[in-house]
Amino acid sequence: MLKATLRSFLAHKGRLLLSALAVVLSVAFVAGSLIFSDTVTRTFDRLFASTSADVTVSPKEDLDSQIPSGAIATVPTSLVERIGKVDGVTRARPDVSVENITVVDSDNKSVGPTTGAPTIAADWYVTERSPVELTSGRAPRGPDEALLDADTADKKHVDIGDTLTVIAQPGSFKVKVVGIATFKTTNPGAALVFLDPAVAPAELLGRTGVATSIQVDAAEGVSDAQLKQRIAAEIGSGTYELETADEQAETAAAQLGGFLDVIKYVMLGFAGIAVLVGVFLIVNTFSMLIAQRTRELGLLRALGADRRQVRRSVLLEATLLGLVGSTLGLAAGIGLAIGLIELMGLFGMNLKTAEMVIGWPTPVAAYVVGVGVTFVAAYLPARRAAGVSPMAALADAEIAGVGRPLRIRAVVGLIVGALGAAALVGCATATETGSAASLLGLGVVLTLIATVIAGPLLVRPVIRVLGGFFPAVFGPVGRMSQRNALRNPRRTGATAAALMVGLALVGGMSVASASMSKSFDDQIDKTLGADFVVQNANFLPFPQEITEKVQDTEGAGLVVRQRFTPLAVRLPDGKRVETTAAGYESQLDEVARITYAEGDTAAALADGSIGMDAGFAADHDVRLGSTIPVEFPGGRKTELKVGALTDQDAAEGFGTQGGLFVGFGTIEKYVPGGQDSALYVNAASGTSADTLRSNLDKTLDPYPQVQVRDLADYKKLIHDQIAVLLYLVYALLGLAIVIAVLGVVNTLALSVVERTREIGLLRAIGLARRQLRRMIRLESVVIAVFGAVLGLALGLVWGVCVQQVLALQGMKALAIPWTTLVAVVVGSAVVGIVAALLPALRASRMNVLAAIAHE
Repeated sequence: MLKATLRSFLAHKGRLLLSALAVVLSVAFVAGSLIFSDTVTRTFDRLFASTSADVTVSPKEDLDSQIPSGAIATVPTSLVERIGKVDGVTRARPDVSVENITVVDSDNKSVGPTTGAPTIAADWYVTERSPVELTSGRAPRGPDEALLDADTADKKHVDIGDTLTVIAQPGSFKVKVVGIATFKTTNPGAALVFLDPAVAPAELLGRTGVATSIQVDAAEGVSDAQLKQRIAAEIGSGTYELETADEQAETAAAQLGGFLDVIKYVMLGFAGIAVLVGVFLIVNTFSMLIAQRTRELGLLRALGADRRQVRRSVLLEATLLGLVGSTLGLAAGIGLAIGLIELMGLFGMNLKTAEMVIGWPTPVAAYVVGVGVTFVAAYLPARRAAGVSPMAALADAEIAGVGRPLRIRAVVGLIVGALGAAALVGCATATETGSAASLLGLGVVLTLIATVIAGPLLVRPVIRVLGGFFPAVFGPVGRMSQRNALRNPRRTGATAAALMVGLALVGGMSVASASMSKSFDDQIDKTLGADFVVQNANFLPFPQEITEKVQDTEGAGLVVRQRFTPLAVRLPDGKRVETTAAGYESQLDEVARITYAEGDTAAALADGSIGMDAGFAADHDVRLGSTIPVEFPGGRKTELKVGALTDQDAAEGFGTQGGLFVGFGTIEKYVPGGQDSALYVNAASGTSADTLRSNLDKTLDPYPQVQVRDLADYKKLIHDQIAVLLYLVYALLGLAIVIAVLGVVNTLALSVVERTREIGLLRAIGLARRQLRRMIRLESVVIAVFGAVLGLALGLVWGVCVQQVLALQGMKALAIPWTTLVAVVVGSAVVGIVAALLPALRASRMNVLAAIAHE
């Protein structure tokens, strides 16, 4: 049996190749994502471990927020002397390092990264642990000199002697580049500017006597943990954050982990789609191969092979296919990881392929995925093969089950579909986002499974409609193509399912993204009352200098500032909620339209008051006039009176949990040193919007980090952000289509082999080669369109349910992108034509007499 199995596998290697490609793709994405993330993690672990001080003393960050206030936390440099006297300290020095500044050249073009990595300004202090070393020029001396990192200088064409403008929180200042510093290890992608340590605090922090951290080195024989305990005993552990080198590395790695997780999950998403679609392809391939080997299996049974041996034989073939596919996929995954590393190099993260990490979990995962998926997919066909009696096999009874009733599928599909539909109905009627999202996920999975199970039941009614015009337009060829697609509902359903999965995903996300775009458009129209909004390109705060320039711009009338701060509120129900509050100036009503359930803007923005969302207030037993304890960064605490409750949709509100907002006086009092996040600008009386736009553009030309947006610009910004998600879905669709095309090609190719004698007879009675090719193309098109119709119908249902979940977050508009859906159906027909090219060509080249004599 082993010898027969190996010979059978080698005899059908061409037919199995397309199925192997599905395994290769899924394994490649799994292996590539693991190799890439392991390489990045190892590289940065080495960087962080080699550059961190033994102990770092920094300001305690008691409140975490994704929306920064712009205030820079500092420690007094007077601590350096106290820490230096601690037993076991060999060196303690103040360190100044400020992220997210802007540096521009003489043409007002930013020299920072374009990838979202920060531009960092720091003091130049060289130790054996410094991540960079001076490679040309000299160290900076005085307030008008600086060093630039070599990667940035090379990419932005900055040379020694050039003048740059540094736009920092205290204000802008010019520096002359007097030297170039080169990274000793990996460049994480940031741009680095180094200043003279004597002037860095004043230039970057606006005052002397403070630093962003204190770096401490331990004496020989003193562990980092011991030194940390001694320093904590000297200065106290409640006011400052103390971290050892290992803890620093862990913190930095955790921050990097978010970036790596995005890449890893995206690639694993591709792998998941490849696996899911590949399962249909492999099941179909093995089902058809077994059907075509009916006589061979029957002879094996007649010669004494029992059911278990036949089943083992088929599963062994699947295992061999999985091993081959996994090996090739692992190699492809290594190539994919190399490509990602090179791609990161283009974005400024200079990883080295020579240091690529391939840990033992990677090949294990590759073979588990490849072999496991193939084995599982081939199990049902193997059981069918083992269930055939020797006499039925020798009589050429088709074991694929063409004539077997579909009652079991109907019952199972109906039960699973009913459960899925009930989950989706529950999702649409839920009132809480968490439960709605859970029901949505359950409903999506169950309805997808139900559609796959019941797909063959839908083949005859749907394809009779889709191909109903074939006989009238294409004559007998059209009729035969339609009947060929109807001949084996199971095969047609499994072939179409591969395409259906990808298109269901696209249909659902297209509806969701279109609904989100329309909701934001409606909400922007409804709430934004300013002529223009001045905002950082990446929504980070900007220096006060920019605010002053905008206020002084000719034609600018009212300018209302916005600022954010993290805070924590202690609510009457006993819960402590950490969130972010927005701060506004008192003229907010003149640039925004806010709907209130109780109170008004003046009451909310008054000193000692706070406004919040009415729904959030109701959930936590807050009433108008309630007094709630509030904690701001740095341990500053107060109590604020609830002056107003807003009745905004969540997406129309202030974009934070609870929709909290306060007056500018409150935020400046408790969060000193913050920076504005946005400016809402109205044109002065007698100045047109176009004139003001032109004047603002001129004013802000030296500040490339901020942009002027009107209503249309704001909508485009939102659309572009949503489009990023949609592009990812389209990429997933592309992968699904590639595998689906392989599935259609495989099905048609095997079908042509199966129908060799039939094709020979058709050719003998006068069917021309062109007609034969057309018949196979039409069969392919109707199968592909059938998959598209099922997928889009399912996707529309999912999309509507996703919109219902979004509605709980305030995005209540429903939009269906009919143009996109029609384009997808047309594209599916094109996919069907492309997939049929090779099988149709092969069929048309058959020798007629040899085909008729084929058994």
